[in-house]
Amino acid sequence: MSLDPSDRELIVGELGREPTPAEAALFENLWSEHCAYRSSRPLLTNFDSEGPQVVVGPGDDAAVVALPTHDDHVDGEGEETYVTLGIESHNHPSYVDPFDGAATGVGGIVRDTMSMGAYPIALTDSLYFGEFDREHSKYLFEGVVEGISHYGNCIGVPTVGGSVAFHPGYEGNPLVNVACVGLLPPDRLVTAEAQEPGNSLVLVGNATGRDGLGGASFASEDLAEDAETEDRPAVQVGDPYTEKLLIEANEVLVEEGLVESARDLGAAGLGGASSEMVAKGGFGADIDLERVHQREPNMNALEILLAESQERMCYEVAPSNVEAVREVAERFDLGCSVIGEVTEGNYVCSFRGETVVDVPAEYLAEGAPMNDLDSTSPPEPERDLPDVGIGAAFEAVVGSPNTASKRWVYRQYDHEVGVRTALRPGDDAVVVAVRESGTGLALSAGAEPNWTSVDPYEGARAVAMENATNLAAKGATPLAAVDCLNGGNPEKPDVYGGFTAAVEGLADMCRTLSVPVVGGNVSLYNDSAAGPVPPTPTLAMVGTKRGYDAPPAALSGEGTLVLVGEVGNPLGGSELLARVGGSDTFPVVEAAAAPRIETLASVANEGTTLAVHDASHGGLAATLAEMVTADAGAEVSLPGSPLEALFSERAGRAVIETTDPDAVAEAFDGVAPVETLGDADGSGSLTVSFDTSGESLAYGHEEIRELRSVIERELE
Repeated sequence: MSLDPSDRELIVGELGREPTPAEAALFENLWSEHCAYRSSRPLLTNFDSEGPQVVVGPGDDAAVVALPTHDDHVDGEGEETYVTLGIESHNHPSYVDPFDGAATGVGGIVRDTMSMGAYPIALTDSLYFGEFDREHSKYLFEGVVEGISHYGNCIGVPTVGGSVAFHPGYEGNPLVNVACVGLLPPDRLVTAEAQEPGNSLVLVGNATGRDGLGGASFASEDLAEDAETEDRPAVQVGDPYTEKLLIEANEVLVEEGLVESARDLGAAGLGGASSEMVAKGGFGADIDLERVHQREPNMNALEILLAESQERMCYEVAPSNVEAVREVAERFDLGCSVIGEVTEGNYVCSFRGETVVDVPAEYLAEGAPMNDLDSTSPPEPERDLPDVGIGAAFEAVVGSPNTASKRWVYRQYDHEVGVRTALRPGDDAVVVAVRESGTGLALSAGAEPNWTSVDPYEGARAVAMENATNLAAKGATPLAAVDCLNGGNPEKPDVYGGFTAAVEGLADMCRTLSVPVVGGNVSLYNDSAAGPVPPTPTLAMVGTKRGYDAPPAALSGEGTLVLVGEVGNPLGGSELLARVGGSDTFPVVEAAAAPRIETLASVANEGTTLAVHDASHGGLAATLAEMVTADAGAEVSLPGSPLEALFSERAGRAVIETTDPDAVAEAFDGVAPVETLGDADGSGSLTVSFDTSGESLAYGHEEIRELRSVIERELE
């Protein structure tokens, strides 16, 4: 770790002296890109973060949103219920150590949820790796999934959804983005803002060791070729069993009203959590680092301040409640240290009788200067379509790891613990039962690097639209979202230009959909010897519906198939071009996005609707293939160019199986085009013909299943 000379000059000017070694290390970490968002914070003003449902917006450990309450819900009392939304990245750590890197990412976002007074009820993971046929990509993939599975299963929080993408741009730098949803009543809400001078600062949880030193700094630089060995000390090591104890202890502390504010110890460890907490309240702190319970001998002040040892929380506690907090910690076999108190002065840390830190808390936590970076716009793609037969194209796309079944992934997760999972993984979105308000909470999360590589702005708009369509396909209306904005080295103008365009596109479509983006995470410097990652704006969106039932994506075999949306579109960003080569412009999402989503959610809840499936990744080819079962198939006919009709990936479309196609057409009249595709049947096969060319293709369920099982075949 080393403080940038220009930053040191600013700090010396503010303090009137040279910083101590501990101060310099604190500033280096808290002013890093990972903590201070120096290259991205000006861009975040693009997002609308307010709305009547928003209780706590950006800036805290997690956002808090109020759910709509249904008068006829189980309890019948109509009390308000809040959910928390949070998302974080653990990209660099997951490259260096895929198991621990991914596992501690889960632990961190769960503690962010706990710090708001909420109980974690669901996780999603959005994962991005290099090409699937590369051995190193498979190694990282298997390790990351195992780490998420191990940690989530051990703590009893279900991993219910997410996404997986393989793209050459992630070869040297995978992305691991994890989101968490929590649940709480209004009277249990806690924030990370210190409340009153004189209150004690209490550290509860695991003992502090030397793991994760400089993690925030490590996450703010490009990955070197020797990162897997040289940067291993910057990766934290998780203990999910202690985390489970901490979850339950936190429940007691919040339920009994023993804490005034709380902060998870994540990036920059104790120094980050405690200084940010008091700075938010406009206060300072007096901390004795020797009081911190430690698991390794002879730790120095800098190590105690910056270690990112896991499963630790910092609480602000009224002096009269300190003993009660200590008793709760002992009950759950957790360490507990009263490390200092909130003050009206500076942020001060002492060690062995010597003052090692004495700086204004607000300057330390919020004073980092923003970067002024150059950017260039990405080039416009040319139209160069491949010369490929329709059958070969179908097999290439349906058999791609990107569109293949992700059953190998989600079957390793306990996605039903907590008995809230009403619609399980493998569909467009998952639905979680919030019985406290009679609400079905639908979750969708992910991004599409093929789209944002071709057109960062329009691709990001499509990412937002696709997540909203996933929710609407299950009958849910979008409520709010959090984002994880991943990019390469922002000091490269082309990289920063693509990242900027992706942020603006995501913000514009969320605004169009009236979906507030209430929080998130930024991860830059995702560069390696293989180059920068594509702009990757992961979005985790939640929606609500009355009750918990949702139409499946699988066909029943008893209705008519209709497509909501356009049939023939450009092929830019499609899985087809990624598989067989070529280029094209990206299909722009239509402006009337919000009415389309509202109407789709309404139609999905109709009794005449038998199945609904979002049509985007892999185009209609992948959508129809995924809807076919052993007992239900379809015979459809498509107009226009066969390649465009079957493989374009314009977002905002859905295939609906219905017993009343006229009612569907009437509902979308003036909102979106509706095309009748054909009929579902009991054949268990898919037959597609094309009006203009006379070509056709036919595949049975077993053939499709074999194509879609590429991940399972390779890894089992």
